[in-house]
Amino acid sequence: MRRAAVAGLAIAGAATARVLAERGVEVRLADDRPVEAHRLLADELGAELVDLAAPTGPGRLLEDADVLVPAPGIPPAHPLVVEALRRGIPVRSEIDLAYEWEQQRSGGPRPLIGVTGTDGKTTTTMLVAHMVRALGLRAAEVGNTDLPFVAALGSDAQVFVVECSSFRLQWTEQFRCESSVWLNISADHLDWHCTVPEYAAAKARLWAHVGSGDTAVAPAGDSSILAVARDSAARVVTFGAEGADYRVEGDWLAGPRGRVVPVAGLWRDLPHDVSNSLAALAVVSESGLAADGTALAGALGSFVPPRHRIEFVLERDGTRWFDDSKATSPHAALAAIRGFDRLVLVAGGRNKDLDLTALAAEPERMAGVVAIGESAALVAAAFADSCPVVIAASMAEAVRAAADLAVPGVDVLLSPGCASFDWYDGYASRGDDFQRCVRRLAEGKDRP
Repeated sequence: MRRAAVAGLAIAGAATARVLAERGVEVRLADDRPVEAHRLLADELGAELVDLAAPTGPGRLLEDADVLVPAPGIPPAHPLVVEALRRGIPVRSEIDLAYEWEQQRSGGPRPLIGVTGTDGKTTTTMLVAHMVRALGLRAAEVGNTDLPFVAALGSDAQVFVVECSSFRLQWTEQFRCESSVWLNISADHLDWHCTVPEYAAAKARLWAHVGSGDTAVAPAGDSSILAVARDSAARVVTFGAEGADYRVEGDWLAGPRGRVVPVAGLWRDLPHDVSNSLAALAVVSESGLAADGTALAGALGSFVPPRHRIEFVLERDGTRWFDDSKATSPHAALAAIRGFDRLVLVAGGRNKDLDLTALAAEPERMAGVVAIGESAALVAAAFADSCPVVIAASMAEAVRAAADLAVPGVDVLLSPGCASFDWYDGYASRGDDFQRCVRRLAEGKDRP
């Protein structure tokens, strides 16, 4: 590889450009909206910066390129990607390049554990890394995290836990993990993949290059994921359902070698937490790294989950408030909803071309719904026949409305089922605002 075109210059794109340049590859950079930070990066690397929005932008970026490395946010239908494929230019993601370079590492490559799925990827990735550290090894969570895989290659990590989004898996030619898990699949990111089969096909690339010495961990209750695992060259291990290799046995999480940890001893025991814990236990146990079952059991009890994932905020007047802003699809929101007996749901935002009526699949749990954001009308329509619904024009208004709908014993859950980019710059900002509004209300500072 002599010349590389890097498109999209946020965290992953900038990191990839720097590592390519360090390895002696001539880079040409591009973004749909070039800003001063991009110009400074181009100056730093001695690279040309191309405006992709210009009519000649895509052609100029691809001129003499040996490879195109698009940022995760650039979909397959983007004119740049379409033109690269038309010209026969390989399209690769940063995790694929990082994998190739790690295989060339002096002293040999370090172990890789992979995690993909529609919901629970980040939590499970962090849980796996926590378990690896409990074994006395240095672990780095990379990929669809704040740390791109390429940026971690020079670190002292002994094990990489790779969060594999469909965006990154889409453009892999070599990437594989010794042990990897596909948690679940449901409709999501159809604004990027266009169809559910295309989305599933991208996920399936997790196991496209595995060998007989690798392990594919699949949910026993999902025949479609199991079929992909069994069609791969890897050894298949299951989790979740009764009779799976890793399962709930009575009140315990158990594996092929017996009981590991009581459910009551887990970091949290909502249904999807138990499933994610089983998946993490399986993928670590089957990685060849885990000789100490006691350490894994301890890690499953001491893990602290990432923020904005059913995060407890406070309790006021017999009502508990929870922030699940990370739930950006109906499937993710339903996983949270099913953990509550009765709740007021705050939902809505920017829809990702998904069916929001799925949010109303558990009507018996609903004491009320507060609809927010661009999709407020769709959310309201989904629950119109189920429970009282209020449309709110701001998060502060939504929190006040939720408080009015809740009674002692009924919880309030922000689990939007939508992206946050109508009102916020990301799900974390949305969750932070929700928590701030809840605390202000509790302190008596946010009443008209």
